Amino acid sequence: MAVLQHELTLGEAADQLSRALPGHRVEILQGRLTVTPPPDGSHALSLTKLSRAFERAGIEGSGGEWVQGVGLWLPALPEDFAIPDFSVVDEDFRDAHVTKNYYAPNVFRLVVEVTSSNWSDDLYVKVECYAQAGIPAYLIADRKHGEALLYADPVDGKYPDPQRFKRGQSVPVPESVGIRVELSVDTLLDG
Repeated sequence: MAVLQHELTLGEAADQLSRALPGHRVEILQGRLTVTPPPDGSHALSLTKLSRAFERAGIEGSGGEWVQGVGLWLPALPEDFAIPDFSVVDEDFRDAHVTKNYYAPNVFRLVVEVTSSNWSDDLYVKVECYAQAGIPAYLIADRKHGEALLYADPVDGKYPDPQRFKRGQSVPVPESVGIRVELSVDTLLDG
C-alpha cells in the first residue's frame, strides 16, 4: 500500500501550528515561520494601559481605531504576515482585508510590539518587514534592554535610525498616527 505524502506550504503549516498551540502567536516573517508564546502578565498589562492611553487621547475622533492581534499582510513575500501586539489603524481598516485575518499595510498607522522571549524578531526582523511594508511608525517596548525604540517615516523600504527613550521618559506618538499622545516608557516596559 502506497502512502501519499503532502508537503505543507508555509501558510498551511502556520494554520496547523495556530490550531495546535492556542494562545501562541504564529507568524511568517521573511519566509520563516515563527511562534511566540502567550504573553506574560506585564506584557498583557502594557497593552491594556496602551489601549487606555489611546482612548483617553480620543482615538475615536481621529478617524482611527486601536486593535490588538490583527493580522498585517506583509507584501514582500506571498505568505508573509505579522500579528502585531497593538496597532492603530484607519477606522475603515476592514475594507482593506487581504486574506484570512490579514489586512493591507496601508491602513496601519502605528504598530507596537512588546518584546517577549523571541525579542530579536521585534528588534531586527520586524523592523525590516514593517519598513518594507511602509508602516509609518513602529514602536518597540524593548523589555530585554529596558528602553523604547521608535522607528518612523520609512524611505525606500527602510527606517532611519530609531529614536531611543529610556525609563522616566515619554514617547511622543508621531503626527502621522493622527492623534497626540505621549506614552510612558515605564508603563510600556512594565505594564
